[in-house]
Amino acid sequence: MRSLPRTDLAVEAHSVRAGAGVLDGAEVREADRDGFHVTTVDVRSPDASEELCKPIGVYHTVTLEPVLRREEDAFSAAAALLSSLLRELLPLRESFSALVIGLGNRAITPDAIGPKTTESVLATRHLREQLPEEFGAFRSVSVLAPGVLGTTGMEASDLVRAIVRDLRPDAVIAVDALACSEAQRLCRTVQISDTGITPGSGVGNHRQALNAASLGIPVIAVGVPTVMDIRTVSDSEAMEGLFVTPRDIDTVVSDFSKLIGYSIDLALHDDLGVSDLDLLLS
Repeated sequence: MRSLPRTDLAVEAHSVRAGAGVLDGAEVREADRDGFHVTTVDVRSPDASEELCKPIGVYHTVTLEPVLRREEDAFSAAAALLSSLLRELLPLRESFSALVIGLGNRAITPDAIGPKTTESVLATRHLREQLPEEFGAFRSVSVLAPGVLGTTGMEASDLVRAIVRDLRPDAVIAVDALACSEAQRLCRTVQISDTGITPGSGVGNHRQALNAASLGIPVIAVGVPTVMDIRTVSDSEAMEGLFVTPRDIDTVVSDFSKLIGYSIDLALHDDLGVSDLDLLLS
């Protein structure tokens, strides 16, 4: 059996394990949707889960080349697509409430996707309570960037569990930076899954998992691969513990954070568009 490279992407893990063959208990579907390529890995059995080192669930990976090329209307089209994928996984209803978590360290650019995403997410819980006539049509959304253990002294998972116990949201949406093993996916894709997330797993810094088992509610994970373990392209032991990231990582993190934030807003609130969010978040 080939060793599995360090990756948070189910599509890469399946590529290594199955190769050109079929892996029992895991199905891969390819589709072009609104100008973007979407690969869906459906992990269905415990054996496939163990083989891929991924929990049972659905993993959508969207390639966002048109956004990176800044094609006309690509941002709006990508936000609409990502929001539709989120809506497929969320147990939405009129009274639905969500807690959006931005995981990671804002001070380290490749790890700042989560915290920066929260800047583009509409926090509406307080507005619905205080101004129901104006904001009653919005779903209740709370937003948190819990920081990291090294700067807060607290596990992000402990903070999230405490807030979930108090606020009792219907679901958590967790956004984090990921690691990939293929350069063509680095800062070019978004993975959306219904399996939750383990903060820091991409760089081998495993923390407590945030998932349905630990929180008691659905946890949708959204991630962007911003780093790649250099050992995937070099066998030198001197490279142990080193990661690579694009030189334009500042721009990538800024663009993808806004895109993911807008996608979450579009998924959670009906009848909103990108132009509406530009006004509401300005």
